[in-house]
Amino acid sequence: MTVEKTFIEGLLILKPKVFEDSRGYFFESFNQRLLEEVGIKESFVQDNQSLSQKGVLRGMHFQKIPHAQGKLVRVIKGAVLDVVVDIRKNSPTYGQHFSLELNETNKIMFWIPIGFAHGFLTLQDNTIFYYKCNNYYDKESEGLIAWNDKDININWNIENPLLSEKDKLGVALKDFVSPF
Repeated sequence: MTVEKTFIEGLLILKPKVFEDSRGYFFESFNQRLLEEVGIKESFVQDNQSLSQKGVLRGMHFQKIPHAQGKLVRVIKGAVLDVVVDIRKNSPTYGQHFSLELNETNKIMFWIPIGFAHGFLTLQDNTIFYYKCNNYYDKESEGLIAWNDKDININWNIENPLLSEKDKLGVALKDFVSPF
């Protein structure tokens, strides 16, 4: 596995070693020892998976303390534009975002530590998105930053994504009081 750091402290791009031949491919999608070697010393307690059609935008979600979650995310089938916003109030990159494409071909995994709002836009029909969490989901701890906040200025490359009613209610960063 190779690891790339991003300009935002703590975010890691993980590229597994993939073995391909005429039969298909094989790779380790999770290896606790390898994650610990690259600095991800987490105990994962919950796995989540979603299926979405092209144009679905889910985000920008986070869980408040004490139920905050770090996430190891990847795409099993299809493709997404995966985006995070740094909401750690003492971070030099507070309010800045990072995005990358995760898809079934590149098999990239993305480590998102606690203190980030997370969302993704599906780029293909029948996209299966998978993530491991280091804490349990708690409905009362949900938080939501506006996916289209002009101050954050994420280029989703779509004007009218398919949104849940909940995801239409995100708060602007300028009106947000970070719990991190």
